[in-house]
Amino acid sequence: MAQKITKDMTFNQVLQMSPAVSKVLDKFNLDCGECLGASTESLAQGAKAHGLDIEEILLELNSIFKD
Repeated sequence: MAQKITKDMTFNQVLQMSPAVSKVLDKFNLDCGECLGASTESLAQGAKAHGLDIEEILLELNSIFKD
């Protein structure tokens, strides 16, 4: 079964899943590897803080892990 990224996961959790995650986050201007909140902030919180659509981000992130 493919891995599944959810909106409740922290940025650090997601960044550890694949190097490709960082590229997707960069596309949305979420340079979260450098952020101090990356260990506690969820994807949903980060998307909201930056005025982004979490569903669009999740679609792109989860496409990394499709079989």
